[in-house]
Amino acid sequence: MAIRSAVITVMANAALKCARGLARDDGEVENLQVSKKGPADFVTATDLKAEQVLHDELARARPGYGFLLEESGAIAGEDTEHRWIVDPLDGTTNFLHGVPHFAISIALESKGVITAGLVYDPLRHEMFWAEDGAGAYLNDRRLRVSSRHKLSDALIATGMPFKGHASHPQYSRQLERVTAEVAGVRRCGSAALDLVYVAAGRFDGLWEYSLAPWDIAAGIVIVREAGGLVTEANDGHDLLGSGDVLAANHRLHPLIAALLADADRPASRSGDAS
Repeated sequence: MAIRSAVITVMANAALKCARGLARDDGEVENLQVSKKGPADFVTATDLKAEQVLHDELARARPGYGFLLEESGAIAGEDTEHRWIVDPLDGTTNFLHGVPHFAISIALESKGVITAGLVYDPLRHEMFWAEDGAGAYLNDRRLRVSSRHKLSDALIATGMPFKGHASHPQYSRQLERVTAEVAGVRRCGSAALDLVYVAAGRFDGLWEYSLAPWDIAAGIVIVREAGGLVTEANDGHDLLGSGDVLAANHRLHPLIAALLADADRPASRSGDAS
């Protein structure tokens, strides 16, 4: 049986308390109180209540830690070396439409490095968690990324552009290029779950652009501790800042990166020298 550290226990207890409200409101689409933050960007009363529960539980357990919250933004703490990065409901659009695919995401950042992460699916009772150097787990079962090494066998997740959100200008070409080479592409609507599904070997890879830190922080450490590789999709060095993520096992990662790079190259013009 996996032994959870004090930090993971704190995160798990907060997620389980938060999950009660999400599970209660799931499917109550007509009764949800919804407001709009921007084009195709919604927040429900459930988001706000869930975030408050997480804030209160984490603050009680670790007084002084700062926060980076999806709805409330950055909250400085007396302890400047630690902060929680929290998404109370990753997959809000799914939640609003009664699609049962969403999650709670909590990460701990220590001295600028993500050291622990937990993603909890309250409907399937699946808790994905990891801590730096201690491995990744689903509930109490150790996780490993898939061992597939051929693109033709791979199932890849992505996040497609939607109204009001900036997109990589070559995304449509990338989608076409990847789709032509892999067994399948999925767009499920929760980046946090996409990442932990890579860690669990359910997906063989993921690429997506312009995600927020709270979308990916927990998933990054979980994939890495499951033996996977997570980088910026464009080979940059500020993954949390850009939100441009590419995750896969170590054999598929460079193959997917090559497909994306190939799609980024300008199409050759007729008459160019070969």
